[in-house]
Amino acid sequence: MLAKSTVLRIWQKKARELALSAEDHSSPLARRPYDLRHARLSTWLNAGVSPKQVAEWAGNSVEVLHRTYEKCLVGHDEIAMRRISDVLRPRAREPVGKDQPDTTGHPHLIQNTKKPRSSR
Repeated sequence: MLAKSTVLRIWQKKARELALSAEDHSSPLARRPYDLRHARLSTWLNAGVSPKQVAEWAGNSVEVLHRTYEKCLVGHDEIAMRRISDVLRPRAREPVGKDQPDTTGHPHLIQNTKKPRSSR
C-alpha cells in the first residue's frame, strides 16, 4: 500500500493532468484524490440514490454519510414535498374498460355475488 503523501505527490505531478481535461485541470476540481470521492458521493446523493445504498458503496455508515455530505444536497426539500403532494393528490377515476360496464347510478346492473342461503 502506498503512503498518502506518495499518492498525493503522484496525483499532483502528473496523474491529475492526465485524468482531467485542460479546463478541469486548471480548476479546483480534484485538487486531491479524495475530492473525486467527495464529488462522486455528492453526485449519487443528489441523483436520488438512497443514502443507505451510497453509504454501503462508500464503506461508510449512513450517519457518517449524512454528517459529511448533507451540506452538499441540493433541492431535496422540494423533491420531498413534491413526492408527498403526489401521494396525497386525489387520483382520477380509472376509465371504464370494455370488460367492465359503467354501473354508476345503476345498482340493478351490479351482479349479486352473495350465495343464496339454503333452506332446511
